[in-house]
Amino acid sequence: MSNNKANPNKENESVKDQVEETLEEAIDEVESEKEQTTQKEENSKEEKQVSEVEKLKAEVEKEKDKFLRLFAEFENYKRRTSKERLDLFKTAGREVMEAMLPVLDDFDRALVEISKTEEKGLLEGVELISNKLRETLKNKGLTPMNVKKGDTFDADLHEAVTQIPAPEKKLKGKIVDVVETGYTLGGRIIRYPKVVTGK
Repeated sequence: MSNNKANPNKENESVKDQVEETLEEAIDEVESEKEQTTQKEENSKEEKQVSEVEKLKAEVEKEKDKFLRLFAEFENYKRRTSKERLDLFKTAGREVMEAMLPVLDDFDRALVEISKTEEKGLLEGVELISNKLRETLKNKGLTPMNVKKGDTFDADLHEAVTQIPAPEKKLKGKIVDVVETGYTLGGRIIRYPKVVTGK
């Protein structure tokens, strides 16, 4: 009888062991599924974070590009307005300077006529006034163009008034006489020199 009693205990223990094993397997399975779910959720979160990071990086790059373009445009604007301002300062008195050119021409004519007379005091006085006026205008940027007899005629720089037969062979196609002096203001020609050319 003791064998029969021992056997049911053994059977109970083996059933108990099987149940425990099954429970442990079920628990392991649930834990494994839970870990996999947690891992999937973490992966999903990481993917979402990565996609959000990528999205934010793309937005930052877009804004950076937009900023660089705007900055370059602003720099170009500053450079352009600065150049225009400098040009404006250089030629600000252009109208006044152009109005003074006939006065300079009159001084040149007066000096030529006075030098023909014997009144040296008058000549010196007119020269002083003429030089003072020229120096003042020169300080404001007005410069006479240096054109003389024998220079090569350039249609971009000279205005031909007339053409005469060249008095010498070497003056053919060159400037024979300067009728009116040309002037520049701030590097720009405001009046072209009027010249006579030889043919």
